[in-house]
Amino acid sequence: MDMHHLLLVPMLPLAAALLAGLGGRLVGRTGAALLTIAAVAASCWLSIQALLALLHGAPALNSPIYTWLVSDGVDMQVGFLVDRLSALMMVVVTFVSLCVHVYTVGYMHDDPGYQRFFCYISLFTFAMLMLVMSNNFLQLFFGWEAVGVVSYLLIGFWYTRPSAIFANLKAFLVNRVGDFGFLLGIAGVLYYTGSLDYEVAFGQAPQIATHTLHVAGTAGWPALTAICICLFIGAMGKSAQVPLHVWLPDSMEGPTPISALIHAATMVTAGIFMVARMSPLFEQSETALSFVLVIGATTALFMGFLGIVNNDIKRVVAYSTLSQLGYMTVALGVSAYSVAMFHLMTHAFFKALLFLAAGAVIVALHHEQDMRRMGGLRKRMPVTYWTSLIGALALIGTPFFSGFYSKDTLIEAVHASHRAGAGYAYFCVTAGVFVTAFYTFRLIFMTFHGPSRLDHHTEEHFHDVGWNMKGPLVALAIPSLLIGYFTIGPEVFGGYFGDSIRVLESHDVVAELGREFRGPAQFAEHAVFTLPLWLAAAGVLCAWYFVLRRPERAEAIRQRTGWLYGLLVNKYYFDWFNENVLARLARGLGTALWRGGDQAVIDGLIVNGSAGTVGWIASRARRIQSGFLYSYAFWMIVGLVLLLGWLLVRA
Repeated sequence: MDMHHLLLVPMLPLAAALLAGLGGRLVGRTGAALLTIAAVAASCWLSIQALLALLHGAPALNSPIYTWLVSDGVDMQVGFLVDRLSALMMVVVTFVSLCVHVYTVGYMHDDPGYQRFFCYISLFTFAMLMLVMSNNFLQLFFGWEAVGVVSYLLIGFWYTRPSAIFANLKAFLVNRVGDFGFLLGIAGVLYYTGSLDYEVAFGQAPQIATHTLHVAGTAGWPALTAICICLFIGAMGKSAQVPLHVWLPDSMEGPTPISALIHAATMVTAGIFMVARMSPLFEQSETALSFVLVIGATTALFMGFLGIVNNDIKRVVAYSTLSQLGYMTVALGVSAYSVAMFHLMTHAFFKALLFLAAGAVIVALHHEQDMRRMGGLRKRMPVTYWTSLIGALALIGTPFFSGFYSKDTLIEAVHASHRAGAGYAYFCVTAGVFVTAFYTFRLIFMTFHGPSRLDHHTEEHFHDVGWNMKGPLVALAIPSLLIGYFTIGPEVFGGYFGDSIRVLESHDVVAELGREFRGPAQFAEHAVFTLPLWLAAAGVLCAWYFVLRRPERAEAIRQRTGWLYGLLVNKYYFDWFNENVLARLARGLGTALWRGGDQAVIDGLIVNGSAGTVGWIASRARRIQSGFLYSYAFWMIVGLVLLLGWLLVRA
């Protein structure tokens, strides 16, 4: 691998973004699209070349590019670490980004912000590549924040909509909460190691584990546990884990290509990648791993329930993303980092496929997103239907589809773990299989099957999308169908990641599963005798029954369980709590500090008070300044007499 070629991987999308954004009429709409697509395609090709070189035995590259500054002996550098973990992420990010760029040509064709949109998504690709290629915490934080800033711009792309502005501000604020914890974790690493370099920090992880962090008084926490939990809080924000998940469903206000780019393979998976990269640190703390495990399990199951009651096609897929991110986090919590990355890869393809298919339906129906006003699209949009069906079958874990291999391996890894919280996590991920199948095929049946429920206006404007939108669907459907079969062996059980991921021998549940692995075909055959397959089949059957066969039964259940339906529709009242408790407390505290601190103390007491005191003293002193000479002479004599009297007494 050549450093100059690797440097081009993030720099090409950056250069294209600058030219598309600043070029104006000189570049034009068509030029912006062609330029950014060509740049991302070149980055994708270079990323594939880097991955192939590593697979053929080339050593990992860990090299600084330049030193930004040196402060108190700490080198703050820009540098690349390209090993098998980062190379996998580079290929996934650039391939999905390329599909999204091509898809955008058709989806955003009539939008006045067409050129600006290509600038943003190319800039987003650059930020994500800088994150996954970093070899130090400073560059990681740069990429982390850059991804957040560009996602803010993309979610609020249609800035004339109040809902879009609310959504991007919400995403920005919630991620700032997570990023505060992330920054504290990085500060902890710097405090105990004196370096921001990964290699130094990972090498000193056992020594950090022996230290105790004293926060107040004599009580203390194991230093590494505190650092890992703080780092994971950052991941909770980016990867939308409970309770920092509330921004992701609302971010559907952005254009659909962004939903696929941000919420399938890139931004939301940054937290999963970061924890996998930090495996040498997390492996030294059982408490931190159990914390990760419980948070992920809760997200996996309870966010899936919300997909059942939602009728917005994009939001159903968004809640599915939340749930699947929970699955990945569970795998991290049981030290199955390779399985988490495997599920991240397969999920990137079939979830981007489902988002782009939802966008195709929305465009065909003249921007209708309510599934209750769809139906009967199977024959009218055959390519979209069959690719959506492939994505859905992969998502629910159908044998031989990509999602089956990653999800079933993940569930087996949780079952084999003895870590605190593993029993709760196993229940959540197993029950989540039924929930996932139910909401996924509820979407398929409501959108593509049954009688048409299109209103007159939508029917008049209906038109199937062109191949500039169908092509990316087909391109994503192929890996959604095949990639799991061909990669489970080498990636999960074949030691693909090598030293990129480090697992203590006592934690290595993947090694236990590997002893029983006999190939992808046998793995799929064995699924017939396991619970997840039958739970998925039951979920599909229930969706068929309640959507197509007896929809009135679903309405009857909803009326009988109004309290539960209300709980789910209101998203467990997280938004209500945030807006009416946390936000109100913050506003109340701010008002109190403004009135009590700023107005009363600073303005009233210090600024105006000091001026008033001087004025009062001056007004009293002015009274003895009469202007009469005899008055001044009289007071001089009085003073002289008092002075002489004092001297006589002293004598």
